[in-house]
Amino acid sequence: MANSRYEYVKRFELADELLPEVWIVIRIDGRGFTKFSQAHEFEKPNDVRALCLMNASAKAVVEDQPDCIFAYGVSDEYSFVLRKSTSLYQRRASKLVSVFVSYFASNFVHRWPDFFPDKNLQYLPAFDGRAVCYPTAAILRDYLAWRQVDCHINNQYNACYWALVKSGATPAEAQATIKGTQADFKNELLFKRFGINYSTLPAIFRKGTSIYRKEVQKAPPAKKLRISGRGEKNTTASSPNNDSPPMTMEDKRNLSIALANMEGGGATGVRGGGTVRATSSALRGERRAGTAEKATAGGRSL
Repeated sequence: MANSRYEYVKRFELADELLPEVWIVIRIDGRGFTKFSQAHEFEKPNDVRALCLMNASAKAVVEDQPDCIFAYGVSDEYSFVLRKSTSLYQRRASKLVSVFVSYFASNFVHRWPDFFPDKNLQYLPAFDGRAVCYPTAAILRDYLAWRQVDCHINNQYNACYWALVKSGATPAEAQATIKGTQADFKNELLFKRFGINYSTLPAIFRKGTSIYRKEVQKAPPAKKLRISGRGEKNTTASSPNNDSPPMTMEDKRNLSIALANMEGGGATGVRGGGTVRATSSALRGERRAGTAEKATAGGRSL
């Protein structure tokens, strides 16, 4: 369409570049997932397989986008934090949101059989998204803390609600029992009536899931040995290609401030079937781009 008489229509496109040198958070949220979870008979109050599917989809997004340095998810939502200096898609909000949402949704559908081999999708899921700018690390920290607090409040409420419903109460009776109550009342209700110690429930239910990048050391250059009469032979495999740029010192410092006060203080990184303890330095971003690692630091009911 270059140099054609129709090119003037491009002037109707709105400029939507986000502010420079601020944290960009892309938050995606499931559309109508209450109905979706009912149609697919998700376990209540939390379906581990559904949460793991969400985590796998988010991990794929982080691996696909080198400038995404942290992600946090609860229930049917995920927040992706982009480095302050990113120039991804010229920082255009419409591009960023559409790419993140579409890639997440396609992975959710693609990986569904891996987590629900006994259930077919009754209909396709949908997700909405938004891009929000946060000017300081302190505000970014408060945003992440807000999502984690929301995770705890919703999960505690749902744990009580579904315990009452499964014990024979009607939905209306369950709602009336816990309406307007404080956390102490809910903890006592769970423990005295159902023998559930809320603090011992899986952390992924109570606190959500964090995904961060773990530094992977590149293998040294392949060495060659000359074997007489047989030419040259490589003795080591070449190092894997890694297109993810390393985190700058400013990225590390800013992310450290943003995450230092999040509840939990650490996370359990899962890698190849084994587990390793990720100290606060890992959450501070001192591990640069390599492979995206999933960490359960504790989620809202899905």
